[in-house]
Amino acid sequence: MSGHSKWSTIKRKKGAKDAKRGQIFTKIIKEITIAARLGGGDPDGNSRLRRALDAARAANMPNDTQTRAIKKGTGELEGVHYEDLVYEGVGPGGTLFIMEVMTDNRNRTAAEVRKLFEKGSGELAASGAAAWAFEQKGIVRIPKDQGTEMQIFEKAASAGAEDLGDEDEAWVVTTVREDLDSVSTALEDAGLKVTEAKLEYIPNIPKEVDGDDAKTLMELFDALDEHDDIQSVFSDFELSEAALAQLESEDES
Repeated sequence: MSGHSKWSTIKRKKGAKDAKRGQIFTKIIKEITIAARLGGGDPDGNSRLRRALDAARAANMPNDTQTRAIKKGTGELEGVHYEDLVYEGVGPGGTLFIMEVMTDNRNRTAAEVRKLFEKGSGELAASGAAAWAFEQKGIVRIPKDQGTEMQIFEKAASAGAEDLGDEDEAWVVTTVREDLDSVSTALEDAGLKVTEAKLEYIPNIPKEVDGDDAKTLMELFDALDEHDDIQSVFSDFELSEAALAQLESEDES
């Protein structure tokens, strides 16, 4: 498993324990609202909305909160108008970042994200500065208790998946971007529990980092990930074994 993937797993465990529910709900509500605005309020005909509602249920968001977010997106209720944006940045050592952003004030958000990069010895960059180093893929996560690696691989291959990976407590199925929904649905139809199905930016050639750069990059990633207007953060760095050991030691303390 890559250092970055393992670090992401550690972050998810820590986040489940430490994150404020209000911040999680805010990000999901934004996603539901903009998904409904762009593709309509029927999840059966709007795969992005269906994935957002899956995330809402996984976070135990009340049904009426989900419904209000959909209605704000479709215009049935008055609400904030969010823009769906992608920011790109460069961190220490030439590491690259892509951020999926939803904001009601792009000037404010850009200024705040620029400051986070400057504090992290990086810079918010122009469009295209980082995107060339990534490929967007469909990612489906399945709990380990759903089957052995071979059992999951056979079902994933039959569903049209590209690859299967190991992420501590979950099997990670990778698909081409356009096949995410069909593969996820096929896996569920095959009797598997899907805990997450989403599009992610995967780096073509990850960069291993260590020492001071690793610490600075982890702090920058955390700061970006915790910003209310940033829905998702992707980077092309991987942590060295020494940096991972340090992170796991801090997490256990």
